[in-house]
Formats: sequence, structure tokens, C-alpha cells
Amino acid sequence: MNTGQARSLVAICLMAAFADGRQDADEREHVRKVAESLGRDLEIDFIALYQDVLLGRLSLEAAVAALDEPGLRQLAFELAVGVCEADGSHNAGETAFLQRLSGLLGLESGAAERYIHEAEAVAEAPAAGALVSLPGFDAGDAAAPAAPATVAPASVPDAAELDRMVLNAAILNGALELLPQSMASMAIIPLQVRLVYRIGKAHGYELDRGHIKDFLATTGVGMTGQYVEQFGRKLIGGLLGKVLGGAGRAIGSQATGSAFSFATTWAIGKVAQQYYGGGRTLDTAALKQSFAGLFEQAKTLQARYAPEIAQRASTLDLGRLTAELRASS
Repeated sequence: MNTGQARSLVAICLMAAFADGRQDADEREHVRKVAESLGRDLEIDFIALYQDVLLGRLSLEAAVAALDEPGLRQLAFELAVGVCEADGSHNAGETAFLQRLSGLLGLESGAAERYIHEAEAVAEAPAAGALVSLPGFDAGDAAAPAAPATVAPASVPDAAELDRMVLNAAILNGALELLPQSMASMAIIPLQVRLVYRIGKAHGYELDRGHIKDFLATTGVGMTGQYVEQFGRKLIGGLLGKVLGGAGRAIGSQATGSAFSFATTWAIGKVAQQYYGGGRTLDTAALKQSFAGLFEQAKTLQARYAPEIAQRASTLDLGRLTAELRASS
């Protein structure tokens, strides 16, 4: 993949992010910051590209034209679907965008529709579902009896069990980001949503997906922005691999997408423990500050668990994991 092709893929991702026509200011700002951050690692002027997309100076046709290989065209479509599905659904504007993109890419319509339905089933998996039952993954017994949100839990949850659940979820999501399939990245956010649900439930709060989405946004983790960043980090790993060779590709992937997903998931879990364990008293500023500090801590912690993350990736059954997510949707 050359820089021009990478630029086109990123442009299509950004177009997908804005296709719903209702991105709020916070989410738009998150995507902008992601572009700025990634621009320091890739030979692409992300800020200029972001502005070109936002102001309509770059057309979808022009972005697609640079993708002259079938594999890149399929990747572009899968990434666009992931962005549109990142928040758990896609609206009429996103549907129209994906149909137009599929046509411009020359994809077979039936196969494109099947992929969208598969991705939608994963993205819309209910928050109340189980985490996973894959071998080697211990979800922890966080399913304490639920109580109304205004009532304190009858018993104090086992903090060690919750810590173990958060760590295992972070390792799993770090492993998912090492897999080449786009569907692996799409599974990360639904699993984070379920992690927050389980932590809330352990503290006596019955949460719905809308509340969890708002909670993540309050901490500074926008769903669309996070998926764009996951994709960007994968690109960095791939481009580093082009420069450094096979070993460089492995190092690049491990140090970028996997580390980011591990750290994000661990920080989400820990700040959720603070928030629901403290009776939901933290305000927006405190949540953002806490998440930022935990995310930095998690980046250091990830190095300790890198071998376990790699081992988990080598044995991970993605088909089974996504089937479990779809089965409960």
C-alpha cells in the first residue's frame, strides 16, 4: 500500500464518519483530534485531508479512483461499514452512502449487502449480552442481581473479580486488533459496551445501550472516533511493515492498534468501576481526567501483557466470537 492509497482509505473513512449528517460537535472534534494525532505518524497531511472531506473539496469518486486493486476496494468498503456501524446503527444517510460507495467500488451488490447485515448484527448486539465464552477468557462473575438505578446495591461487588474481568476484556480486545479481518475491529466496541454494562450491573445499575454510549462519550471515547483511530493505527502498523519488512510489520501492529485497543478497553473498565462504584457522582471533567490518566497507565501496563495478547490472538476464533455476539442480538 502506498501513501496515496492510504490517503484515499482514510478519506473514505472520514466521509463515512460524516455520512449520517448528525455528528455532534464533540464527536466531530474527536475525529479531528484523531486525524491530527495520526498525522504525526503517517506521511499524510490529515488535517488538510479532514478539511477537504468536511468542506466537500474531495469527492468520493476521486477517493475511489486511487484504489486500483480489488483487495483495497474491498477493504475500503469494509472500513466504511465499520465506521457507519460504530455507534450501533446506521441511518438513511449512511445507507445511501454505503450503496453509492459499493457501486463506485464495483462490488457485487449481494455480497455487499450480506457484509452490511453481518456487521450490523455485531454492532447492534445488546449491551445486556454475555461478554464471551471463548476458551482462555474469564469474564468474571460480574452479573450481580440488578437493582433500580436509584437504589444502592445490596452487597459490595468483588473488586478483584471486576479487575480480572476488565483485564481479560482488555487482553481480548488487544488480541482482536492483531487480527487482519475488519470484522475483528468491529467487535471491539460492542465488547466494551458489554463490559460497562456488566460493571454497572455489578454495582446495582441496570444500564441500556443509550446510557452506555453517553457514558463513553463523556469520558472522551466517541464510538465513531474510536473506530477511525483503530483503523488509523492499523494503517500505521501496515505502513511500518512496508518500510521495515516482516518483523517491522509485526512490531508496528503490536505497538499501534493492539496497544491502543488494550489501553482504551482497560481505561474504560477502570473508570466505569470508579463511576458506578462511587454512586455515579463524578462529573464530566472528573470522568475525562480519570480516563486520560488511566489510559496513560494502561499503555505501560500493555507491555507486560503483550505476550499474552499475542498468544490470545493466535488461538482466537473470530467466527465463534462474532457468532456469539450475533446470536444474542
